[in-house]
Amino acid sequence: MRRYNTGYCKKRLLSLCMLLSFIQLSAQTDMDAIMMTKNNFCTGLMYNSSNWTDYWEGTLKRNNENLGTVSTKMYAVMGNYGVSDKLNLLFGIPYVQTRASAGTLHGLNGMQDLSLWVKWNPIETKFGKGTLSVYGLGGISFPTTNYVADFLPLSIGLHSTNLSLRGMVDYQVGKWFATASGTYVVRSNIKIDRNSYYTTEQHITNEVSMPDASNVQLRTGYRSGRMIAEAIINNWTTLGGFDITRNNMPFPSNKMNATTAGINIKYNIQAVDGLALIGGGSITLAGRNIGQAGSINGGVFYILDFSHKAKKTTQLAQPVKEK
Repeated sequence: MRRYNTGYCKKRLLSLCMLLSFIQLSAQTDMDAIMMTKNNFCTGLMYNSSNWTDYWEGTLKRNNENLGTVSTKMYAVMGNYGVSDKLNLLFGIPYVQTRASAGTLHGLNGMQDLSLWVKWNPIETKFGKGTLSVYGLGGISFPTTNYVADFLPLSIGLHSTNLSLRGMVDYQVGKWFATASGTYVVRSNIKIDRNSYYTTEQHITNEVSMPDASNVQLRTGYRSGRMIAEAIINNWTTLGGFDITRNNMPFPSNKMNATTAGINIKYNIQAVDGLALIGGGSITLAGRNIGQAGSINGGVFYILDFSHKAKKTTQLAQPVKEK
């Protein structure tokens, strides 16, 4: 069975799933098959930088000299608390900055959406030569400020309240693992600062109906008590919406599809129990109404132990599944 160690702290690879420059951030570890030990709280800071020049206008790949290179920087506080070894509570909140290198559009900045997750590990059992684990997650995200959604591609978010339900399966043999997950996202309507707009037809209202979305992810690699090194494929699909019309600005309810590939590396600092450094990057392989972004990220996390136990043996960077 799994051994739970208090030194684990890790973040998920940030998904470049949303339109053009927008980064959809979810709370720490909501996409991986690791649980925080009971009464331990892992928290830290993340930085992410992404940029794109080419983008897909519908299915047409192009660039825009009035935008140049669109860049997004994100600074986030993230955390994970172990209510029990089988139940974790997670959060994440980012500050986002956007910028275009050409043209007259000014970038925006501000606090974006608070993400809250409950993560449950009901099943963990021996299966063949390895360990099979099943997880269920529920999450909500909502805006923390009244930022502008209708200024894409330089908006810092889409301003909808999102409810997410995720199932996840992990299989580990020795120190090698594979994790697959699927998520359904229900998105609320939003209101914009104009009384009419055109999608595929005219709307005389300031309320925009936001399509739901789905997310599928596969991650695989090496996972030990000291280090994680993994490759990640992520697909985000908007279940509805419409394409950007030729030479027009994007709109919040556009169809926004993306397939990204990336790597994620986490290493526990042996000299300081509970301290971990993470880094990674991703590229957009295919998309629709999004930018072909490249992204790099890094962060530092630390464990706070509220278990009131006696002094522990050396802490490791994360739980390890025995053979």
